[in-house]
Amino acid sequence: MAWNLFITNVPATVWSPKTVGIAYALRWQVELVFRGWKSGVHVAALTTTTKHSTLCYLYGRMFLILLTSALSSPLRVTVWQHSRELSLFKLVRHFQASADHWLQRLFQPPLQLTAFLTRLCVTAERLVRKAVRKRRTSAQCLRESLGTQGDFFEPALALAA
Repeated sequence: MAWNLFITNVPATVWSPKTVGIAYALRWQVELVFRGWKSGVHVAALTTTTKHSTLCYLYGRMFLILLTSALSSPLRVTVWQHSRELSLFKLVRHFQASADHWLQRLFQPPLQLTAFLTRLCVTAERLVRKAVRKRRTSAQCLRESLGTQGDFFEPALALAA
């Protein structure tokens, strides 16, 4: 039908209707996070049969979600500075690929854990970028539509990218 209806409490003096539509597209980033947890981290698929193995499985998945969430924000900013976006799916896969190293480092001194995390993030900066796209991303469209207001929303845009 070529039309959308948006209900918002943001006054028209703050955001134009076009900006509201573009910001709505960023809402899907939240959906992608939950989809990433469900399909990428496999939270919804329990393959265990006993209470203890189920708890171990869930705690391991929650730990992966915690690490991904904690490390994705600084990585998003770094990747965004190179005009690219972070792929949450690729980040989860990258962390899963080094799972055996995580366990070893958790029981070592903090300095070695810090060095490991630094190396992991430096490697992730290259490996977890989304593929180059021909069309503009939602974050880029929002940045353009805000014009001079973009400076105020820059941290939020970096997180959404």
